Amino acid sequence: MKAQHNRQRVPAINDDDKSDAIFLSSRPTTEIAAALLGKQLRLQTTSGPLTAWITETEAYLGANDAGAHAYQNHQTARNRALWQPAGTIYIYQMRALYLLNLVTQVAGTPECVLIRGIEPASGVEQMQHNRPVPLANLTNGPGKLMQALGLDKTLNGQPLQKATLSLDLDHVRQPRQIIKSPRIGIVNKAEWTSAPLRFYVAGNPFVSKIGRKTIDSHTHGWQ
Repeated sequence: MKAQHNRQRVPAINDDDKSDAIFLSSRPTTEIAAALLGKQLRLQTTSGPLTAWITETEAYLGANDAGAHAYQNHQTARNRALWQPAGTIYIYQMRALYLLNLVTQVAGTPECVLIRGIEPASGVEQMQHNRPVPLANLTNGPGKLMQALGLDKTLNGQPLQKATLSLDLDHVRQPRQIIKSPRIGIVNKAEWTSAPLRFYVAGNPFVSKIGRKTIDSHTHGWQ
């Protein structure tokens, strides 16, 4: 794959598929990463559902991707979930933080999408109880959003399902514009360091490492 250095605009994507597993296996992982923007993540908790629109993702392309946990098909107890079918939840720990990934291809093809940012929709008070910070800093990063949702590794290796964590494909928002750029934190990986595999909603405040001047305070980048 030829690495590209500049941020690029890509067309917003409409998708009417109603099945988590089919949605997450119906096209290349890069397209899925873009298509997830505006889809609603839904977590069932004892105090009610927590929901949020996905605002930022990164694609990880398995055995050929030097930035991926499955590079060269390296399989361990930690990353075993990546070899499960599309719709499997892959959560790993990085220092004190947990990061949420969704497996995107058929069993045996260890590709996934990292959920890097979400915009809270419902259950905001519970999210701020879980992570007591101002709203602007609540879910604009992969470790932050997991703290706000109150998630650890318990769901690792389980399928997306309505009883726990799922995609609500009936309640979606349409980005005005999607930006793609290199992934964050992938260093010294040759062409994979600059490969444009990060996707985010232009102008949305719930995106990691975004300049304040680029934020659309009126629509948050949604149509």
